Parts: sequence; structure tokens; C-alpha cells
Amino acid sequence: MIAVLQNIRSAFNVGTVLRTADAVGIKKVYLCGYTPAPVDNLSKAHKEIIKVSLGAESYVDWEKVSSTTALLKKLKKEGYKIVVVELAKNSQKYYKFKPKSLDKIVLVVGNEIRGVSKPVMDLADKIIEIPMLGKKESLNVGVAFAIVAYRLKFPE
Repeated sequence: MIAVLQNIRSAFNVGTVLRTADAVGIKKVYLCGYTPAPVDNLSKAHKEIIKVSLGAESYVDWEKVSSTTALLKKLKKEGYKIVVVELAKNSQKYYKFKPKSLDKIVLVVGNEIRGVSKPVMDLADKIIEIPMLGKKESLNVGVAFAIVAYRLKFPE
């Protein structure tokens, strides 16, 4: 399984996703758009990411990419299925999504306020959601990523 983070604002959320990615054995995390990276272009460490990831940034393969759509189009050509975590009219409950294999799955999460962009949603092979009972219509992106990643990795 591969993870794609689209335009995540919070370095703390990036650190959380990297730590979760390490815990569930995700092969690679793509940091797209303005999502911060553990190390900037000048090789300076991003303190907030490092603090929360607790070293996972050293164990998980990650890459900074400018265009989420270009990356996903490339991955689709390589046979990956794009799975977006987002509330949408055509979404399926995350616990009902049971892929035969995780080898060619790309799990996409988006911006803390706006979610995943429409162009990325249009590339999705599957859109899955976490049911919400409260007044808020979303969870923290790091928490949502962890819930879905763990369910996919350990379905029973």
C-alpha cells in the first residue's frame, strides 16, 4: 500500500501519518502540493514532523511531489487502484471496502479543511468514508488515515 497526502497544512498531521505508515508497513508516502516534508530543500529538518513521527521519517520511504494528479495518473498506469478517503455522495463505508490485495492500493487523504480536490476525486477508483454521528463532519486527517490504514491492513 502507498499513501498520498494532498495539501496537508499541519506538520503534526504529516508526522502522525508517517508514524502510522511505519506501523502498518506502508511502502511509500507521497507528500503532494504544499504538504510539508520532514526535510526541506536545504536539508533542514522540520521540527514538528520529527517530533510527532518519532523517527518514522527515517524508516518510511517518502517523496515530495508537486502535482497530486500527475502522480496518481502515473500510478494508475502502473496498475494501482486509487482509494480516496472522503465524504461524498458515491462513497462507501470504509469497513465495507475489502480489496483482495493491498499491493497495488494507493490511499489518498486531503487537506484538513477542503479535503481531497475534485480533480483527484475524479481519478479515484473507490471513495471510502468514515461514518460520522456527531455535528462535525470530519475527523483529524491523521486520525482518519490511521483508522482506514489499520482496517485495510488488519481487516479481522
